[in-house]
Amino acid sequence: MNKMAGTDWKSALAALEASSNKSESSEKKDVDRKKRVGVVYSTSPDFEYSEDVQKETPTLPKNQQKLRLNMERAGRGGKTVTLIKGFVGSEEDRSALCKQLKQKCGVGGTVKDGEIIIQGDHRQRLIEILKKEGYTQAK
Repeated sequence: MNKMAGTDWKSALAALEASSNKSESSEKKDVDRKKRVGVVYSTSPDFEYSEDVQKETPTLPKNQQKLRLNMERAGRGGKTVTLIKGFVGSEEDRSALCKQLKQKCGVGGTVKDGEIIIQGDHRQRLIEILKKEGYTQAK
């Protein structure tokens, strides 16, 4: 009886792993399908779908960056944040600048949709920090 119970859980585990592998492959197919939005069918045997790959823009020098600082409360549950818009460059450079500003202000923040979001109203302090760092066109 003990051997039979042992094989039951092993077979159940094997069946479970097999079903999870099938769902992983179907998830991969769904992801590939989502990337090909707009292509329905092609009769050409030589057709290969190519994805639109966006090239990252090179980061402008600090003195050419036109950064704009705004304070915002709307849509944030009453919390005040300072938005820094207008940074032209790679996502890595934007994240590095965000990290530096957060450390100097001693607050939290993030990078979303190409904007740097710093918690609290720190416009004056951020302008001073950015000017010291070489961002001469920050307002």
